[in-house]
Amino acid sequence: MTSEEVISYFENPRSPLPLNYVAKGTLNSNSIIAAINPRATEEVIRGVLRASKQKNAVVIFELALSEMSISGGYTGYTPELFAKRCKNAAEKEKWFAYALHADHLTVKKGTDEEMKTVKKEIEARVKAGFTGFAIDTSFLFDRTQPSVKGQLEQIIKKGLVLFEFLEEQMKGRAYGLEGEVGEIGITEYTTVEEATYYVKSLKENGVFLDYLAIANGSKHGVNVDAEGNIIPQLGINVKRTVEIVEALKKEGFNTRIAQHGITGTPIDVIESTFPHGDVAKGNIGTHWQNVVYSVLEEYEPELYSEMRTWVLEKYMKEGVDEHKIFASNAKRAWKPFFNKIENLKTDTKEKIIEKAEEEMLKFIKALKMENTAELCYQHITSNNLSDTY
Repeated sequence: MTSEEVISYFENPRSPLPLNYVAKGTLNSNSIIAAINPRATEEVIRGVLRASKQKNAVVIFELALSEMSISGGYTGYTPELFAKRCKNAAEKEKWFAYALHADHLTVKKGTDEEMKTVKKEIEARVKAGFTGFAIDTSFLFDRTQPSVKGQLEQIIKKGLVLFEFLEEQMKGRAYGLEGEVGEIGITEYTTVEEATYYVKSLKENGVFLDYLAIANGSKHGVNVDAEGNIIPQLGINVKRTVEIVEALKKEGFNTRIAQHGITGTPIDVIESTFPHGDVAKGNIGTHWQNVVYSVLEEYEPELYSEMRTWVLEKYMKEGVDEHKIFASNAKRAWKPFFNKIENLKTDTKEKIIEKAEEEMLKFIKALKMENTAELCYQHITSNNLSDTY
């Protein structure tokens, strides 16, 4: 196998990679595969793919249920539109080494109506060609129960209903799975016992997780100071994260950690401190939104001002700094301004691509993603999987 073979394989148009091919191909490497939540524009996707191609890297594109839904979520994206957006970007950049992931298919109450809604959203993603699915029932953790079994009972019970429904919908097609046992952003850390019990219980019911999301100190979004500068996030509990992965390995599981909420963590900390390989998937979302806003502020200040004013007028609270309000709610502006964002000036779009490429190259280095497309290619060809997706 030569690098030319790998490049040729992923330059040719093809469907998104099954997420489990990415997980298995990079298993036991020291890489963390970036899961990019582009949220805003096709140009972010193009910049990410352009950088990934330069470094022979595989990447994951994802959006959560709150962001992307049959009705458009808060970004304006439906599953079909997002899938097409990623495909269009891949065609323009000639790089198809990406998986398409449905992040946070979240169940918060577990009611029949909610479960019915999530099933419809799963159907829409399957139809659109998604190749990875994160079933998130972590909100159902029962703190009134004294035992781990009791605390996780509804998380596992409702999760299995959705995992089994997904399996039926995929009809034998390859795909990857992520589960979540600890709600992202809570102050309690997921324990080793909780993580192993959850993964083991799913396996006993025929569900094999590629990735596990845990509560380890991270949170979604960013914090900013009074001037609007991002406050670095340094709260990820690396020790607990490694303890959980070591316990999973001892039990014979190939499940690795999906680290949510990376935005705000300094690049040098990611490179030097993160347990690469134990954390095998790294979710980066708000960062790309901030990239787009920074370009808009410079290249289309009137539109930026209009979007910022809309956010502040809609979400401003007495006694709260406007920078904090905007940082927390800027994501809400994408849907109402969807058409204007679609029609940005050519120079603006090119700058977004350029900036996204520049930022992605930094992440590729910090996450040690270089040549991961080659690892996936080796997995595909050595197992005769080329015609399976």
